[in-house]
Amino acid sequence: MKPKDIVLKESEEVGGTPIEGPWLDDVNTLEEVIEYYHRIGFQATHLGKAVEIWRKVEAKRAKGEEVRIFLGYTSNIVSSGLRELIAWLVKEGKVDVIVTTAGGVEEDFIKTLKPFILGDWHVDDADLRRRGINRIGNIFVPNDRYIEFEKYMIPFFERVLELEKERGKPLTASELIYELGRYMDEKLGKEKEHSIIYWAYKRNVPIFCPAITDGSIGDMLYFFKEERGDKELIIDIANDIVKLNNLAVTAKETASIILGGSLPKHAIINANLFRGGTDYAIYITTAIPWDGSLSGAPPSEGVSWGKIKARADYVEIWADATLVFPILVWMVMKRKTSTGALEECQ
Repeated sequence: MKPKDIVLKESEEVGGTPIEGPWLDDVNTLEEVIEYYHRIGFQATHLGKAVEIWRKVEAKRAKGEEVRIFLGYTSNIVSSGLRELIAWLVKEGKVDVIVTTAGGVEEDFIKTLKPFILGDWHVDDADLRRRGINRIGNIFVPNDRYIEFEKYMIPFFERVLELEKERGKPLTASELIYELGRYMDEKLGKEKEHSIIYWAYKRNVPIFCPAITDGSIGDMLYFFKEERGDKELIIDIANDIVKLNNLAVTAKETASIILGGSLPKHAIINANLFRGGTDYAIYITTAIPWDGSLSGAPPSEGVSWGKIKARADYVEIWADATLVFPILVWMVMKRKTSTGALEECQ
């Protein structure tokens, strides 16, 4: 075979979507640019597909069809400004079930007391420690936030203890978080209206946190129990797993939207295993699959376990959620047309 024949080997015809980006003379809004994403290629195409999947789910829900939406996220998501987007989704009834970590609960509460502060990635961390400032990436959290948090949590635990004595049994973690929402409603002002916990309480959206003690809440429980010699305050996680699994089992269809990995991701897809897998899945992660971790496991791996249906509509976006989740939410829930009119997903 001649070199030219090797290099210019005849090819088969390939059908499908042509790769194409926006021609800026033909678009008038950022939304119209993003509508091209599924045709751009690479991770833009994945984000475009995520928009299509979530719009399909919302269209079904708008017609009265049941698609129960499970939202999972790790604590760093709440550390960031994505917290307000999630709170809005809960307020608007766009989420039915939440699974998060301890930080995803406590940091939401703390932000109703005092904000986190934009810092820098490149700092003297030993100096920050000397100054009593904690760092989450380029976000600073001074210790006075946790001191203020304790002022609320110790009386809250006393309330929980009395409630458990009245009921004659411990609260589950999801019930504890529900009561925390009630407590916020009573004790805090207008600032609570950007809180996930508050709106979950108002909308009766359960928040599950199997690792509720793995954070500042655990620290406060330690102080509470050590100072009082208390052995009565108990948080039940066993009954929550029944409740979470049944929320999946009893749903006609489910959609799993997961930011990050870790425990929230597995709790959601494992609950869906009991119904033969979730019907829709959107993963946003920076984790890689090569170490065998659940955080980096792609949706197709979930199919092998039966946690995602083989015929499910799913996509994984490899990206920082702070970059793409705001775009995803806007393009599904609200978008401006070329005329400037605002469309809302009802």
